[in-house]
Amino acid sequence: MSNYRIYINDNTLHIRSSFPIDILEIQQLELLNFDFQDFFRDLHKVADQQYLLLTEDPKSVFKKIKKSCELIKAAGGLVKNAKGNYLFIFRNKKWDLPKGKVEKGEKMKEAGLREVEEECGVKIHSNNEKICKTYHVYALGNKLVLKKTNWYAMTVKGEPKLVPQKEEGITKAVWLGPKELKPVVNNTYPSIIQVLEEGMLL
Repeated sequence: MSNYRIYINDNTLHIRSSFPIDILEIQQLELLNFDFQDFFRDLHKVADQQYLLLTEDPKSVFKKIKKSCELIKAAGGLVKNAKGNYLFIFRNKKWDLPKGKVEKGEKMKEAGLREVEEECGVKIHSNNEKICKTYHVYALGNKLVLKKTNWYAMTVKGEPKLVPQKEEGITKAVWLGPKELKPVVNNTYPSIIQVLEEGMLL
């Protein structure tokens, strides 16, 4: 059965069929009269909190939330080089992974590859498997946007020089080894932590 995580700033809403045992502090929400728009509005007062909607049918609860938002699709990559190091970018004062919106008529996998190549100036050698999906909600004008991002495991040949796409606000693009991730973990987004966990880096 699917469980879902929706990221809102640094807060996380879990939609699950069982209580998560790996989260120390989590606030359970009342499912019966839950209104996502109201929940989102109240969240600007708090940061770095975990919330839980416990339900026998996480998929239908997630679908209801999805219907109340405008859906935007994006894709990105966790890129490994021949030396076993991984590609990270620094954008908006936080560590991140390269990603971007899917263009009309483009497949998610193709979009992920294109965005990585554009944002970091590298040639992707393989774009094999999907690591996970992440969901992020934000306000755009007077509506809520649900951004669904597919993340793919990618490789490059050798250890190519990286060219950060400055016009996209990327100030750095670097290769980091699995033991060098502490600065990233301390200054990144919850969705990126999920990708690193599911990509077996954490």
